[in-house]
Amino acid sequence: MKCIPVKELNDSAADPQEFVLSAENAYADQISAAAERIYMERKERPVVLISGPSGSGKTTSAGRIAQLLEDNGCRAHTISMDNYFLPLTEQDKRLAELGQFDFESPKRLDTELFSRHLKMLSCCEAIDVPAFDFTAQERRPGITLECSPGDIVIMEGIHALNPEVTGHSDEFTNRVYVSVRTRLESDGALLHPSKIRLMRRLIRDKLYRGRSISETMDFFRSVERGEDLYIMPFKHRASFDIDTFIAYEPMVYRDILLGDLEQVSGTYGDYEHYADIEQFLRKLQPMDREVVPENSLVREFIG
Repeated sequence: MKCIPVKELNDSAADPQEFVLSAENAYADQISAAAERIYMERKERPVVLISGPSGSGKTTSAGRIAQLLEDNGCRAHTISMDNYFLPLTEQDKRLAELGQFDFESPKRLDTELFSRHLKMLSCCEAIDVPAFDFTAQERRPGITLECSPGDIVIMEGIHALNPEVTGHSDEFTNRVYVSVRTRLESDGALLHPSKIRLMRRLIRDKLYRGRSISETMDFFRSVERGEDLYIMPFKHRASFDIDTFIAYEPMVYRDILLGDLEQVSGTYGDYEHYADIEQFLRKLQPMDREVVPENSLVREFIG
């Protein structure tokens, strides 16, 4: 796993234009390498499965791969595996109200339908993709997807590498694992990649999901448990491992997050678990969000 000293990031920020370009290219090169192989194997492996933990940049990575395939004349279809969630039963809803329902479990997915759809897509058979209404926690009618030989279908979701979900699909799929795979270092202390993903979630949840910093921190503990149980054991099955860390991103997050973290530092019961985020952010030079390119993965979280 890569490790970058905070001092190195601060030194690079002296030339922000070059710093941003270099960081974006490091991510883009990984996406290009994956897209090139996916394109070359499109007839034998017409389905791409993209997995990664919360805040890893799955949506942007899927979109970037799809765009590169389209640029090469290959029609690409992207589907979120969230559409295959099963409706919550009344018992599920009661457990959810008590905080006892496992929202991260692969049992939430209609695995029988999903694995059947994967097999049908590999044979260019049309499928009726469901749509999931998160507000009502119910399944709605979706779209009919028809593929032609040479098309690629990208399925993106946290359980995309779990064989209990995907069935016997290895022979006709390429599998991609995306996550932050870089640690930050300062004076011998390390900031774990999961904390960078949490920074992303804290910002996105506040701006677009109406969650407070404390609510996201509460939620993230259960998310981490789900990752350890349901995602990490299967990441070795990936054909590609993409590090979605963008070197300048924590410097952009600095001024967005510091004030909020200060506010909860004295009141949030488990703040010690997250205090290293604040400590590292204070050591970083700030960068304005205006430096972030419109097509950057960082925009998935800051808008």
